[in-house]
Amino acid sequence: MRVAAVASAGVLLSAMLAACGGGGSSSGSANTLIIGMTASDIPVLDTGLAQAQGYEGLRFVANQLYDGLTKFDLTQGDEIPKIVPDLAESWEPNEDLTVWTFKLRPDVTFHDGEPWNADAAVFNLERYVDTGSDHYYPDLNGQGGLSISGIKSFQKIDDLTLEITTNGPWSYLPVDLATVYFGSPKAIKELGNEKFALEPVGTGPFEFESLERGQQLTMVANPDYWNGKPTVDTVILRPIPDPTARTAALRSGEVNWIEVPPPDDVPSLDGEGYQVLTNSYDHAWPWVLNTTKPPFDDVKVRQALNWAIDRDAMVENILHDTAEPALGTTPHANAAYRPEDDLYGYDVDKAKQLLAEAGYPDGFTMTLSYPTSGSGNMIPGPMNTALQADLAKVGIKVELKPIEWAAMLTDYFVGRIPDDANAINISLSFQQEGFWSMWFASDSTINAGKYANPEVDKLLAQAKTVLDDDARSGIYAEAAQIITEEAAWLNVVNDRNPRVLAENVKGFVQPQSWFADLTSITVE
Repeated sequence: MRVAAVASAGVLLSAMLAACGGGGSSSGSANTLIIGMTASDIPVLDTGLAQAQGYEGLRFVANQLYDGLTKFDLTQGDEIPKIVPDLAESWEPNEDLTVWTFKLRPDVTFHDGEPWNADAAVFNLERYVDTGSDHYYPDLNGQGGLSISGIKSFQKIDDLTLEITTNGPWSYLPVDLATVYFGSPKAIKELGNEKFALEPVGTGPFEFESLERGQQLTMVANPDYWNGKPTVDTVILRPIPDPTARTAALRSGEVNWIEVPPPDDVPSLDGEGYQVLTNSYDHAWPWVLNTTKPPFDDVKVRQALNWAIDRDAMVENILHDTAEPALGTTPHANAAYRPEDDLYGYDVDKAKQLLAEAGYPDGFTMTLSYPTSGSGNMIPGPMNTALQADLAKVGIKVELKPIEWAAMLTDYFVGRIPDDANAINISLSFQQEGFWSMWFASDSTINAGKYANPEVDKLLAQAKTVLDDDARSGIYAEAAQIITEEAAWLNVVNDRNPRVLAENVKGFVQPQSWFADLTSITVE
C-alpha cells in the first residue's frame, strides 16, 4: 500500500510539474538536489539513530546534519577512502593502544550557535555509553554498536582535548568513530530525545529545515560550516522504496538523483542522457547461513551452495553489470581482498557431489528470510528468485520469506534470523574494520549465523593490536581465507553502488564507499 501511495503521489506531482523530460529535468527551485532513496521512510534524525534504515540513513542523514571526530575521505573515486580529520584535527594512541588523545577542531559551532568543544563531546558520548548519566539514551546505545562497544571511559583534558580509554587494544578506533555523531547539547537538553529527533541540531554541512514523516526531509546548506558552505543550496530526501517508482520519479523530474535503479532500466537511462554511476565499494550481498543447525552445520553443505549458483549469469542478465561476482568473503574494494583467495565458481556436479558426501544426495528443503528493499539490497526479489532456481537444480528447495527492511534489521542487530529461517539474505558492509568481528567473531551478538572458529577469533583479536594499516589488512586476508574455505556465508555478489543523476547535477564524485559527499554538488 505504501508503494502504491508513493507511486500515486508521484503521478499527481508529475502532472503539476513543468518537467520537460530527458536527463536534465528536475523539480524544485534552482540548485536543489532531490534524492529518491530506497528506504521506506525518512531515517530517524537523532545522530546515530539514522542507522535504523541501514547505511543509507547514515549516508544521507547523519553525515549531512552531523560530524564525527573522524570521517572517510570521499573526495575521489580511485582508491579505497582513508580516515581523515573531522571534528578532531588529530589523534594519538598510547603504546598499548588503549588510551587515545584527540585534539578537537577549534572555532566550530553547532547550527544553533553553541560551541563545539570537549564538554560537548563528553555530553554526546555519555548519551551513547554512560548508563549512569542523566542523559544516557538506550536507543542510541543500541544503534551505536561496534563504534562504541569497546569504550571504557572518556574525559575532558581541556576545552579542545578529549581522551578516550578502551577496554583493550583498539588499533582502528579512528575508523569506527567515523559513525559516532555529535548533536548540540543545548538542543538535546531543551527538546528532549523525542523532539530532538524531529528538530535535529548538529555541526554538519547541512541544517535541518523541515520534515514530513514518510514523505520528505528538507535540509539547507550550513553557511557557517567549518569546511566551507556547500555549493548546493538545498537537499531534499524522499523515500521511494519501489525501484520502478524511483525511476519514474527521475524521468518525470520529481527527483534528480535516485539510488539503485532497476538494472533493466540502466541502458535506456544512459541513452537518455542521465548520469549512470557505479564503483566498487566495501559491500557484500550474501546469504548468512545458520551454521548451528542442520543442514548448514555441515561445511560440505555450505560449500555445495557456493558451487551451485551462477553468479556470472546473475551479474550479466539480472544486474546488468551493476555488481561483481563474489567468489570469496572479502569485497573487492576492501584492503584485505586478494584475488588469489577467490575460491568458488559455478560447478553443479561439484555441488551435487558435496551434497551426497554430506548425506543429502536428493537435496533438502530450506527457508530464506530476505528484505523487500532497503540500503544496499539492490533488487532482492529477482536476485533471490534466480538463486532459488539455481539451487533447485541440485535438489535444494528454497522457500522465500520476504520481510520489511527495518523489521529485518531489528532482528539482525540482536543476532536473530527472522522467522527462524535457515538463512538470511542481508546487505552487509565491511567499511568499518570492526565489522569483521561483528560478522564472524564467535562472541559477537550480531553474528546471526553463529559461525565460530578459534583461529579466526585469534586473528581478529590480533588485528586490534596492530597499528599499521597494511599489516592489519594482511591479518584480515588470512582470516578471510578460513571463513571462505568454511563457507560461513553463501557469497553471491559485491554491489557496485549504482545510482543515477540528472544531467544537470554537477560536481559529484562516486567514491568507493557506502557514503557520499554532497557538499561539492550544484544543480544547474
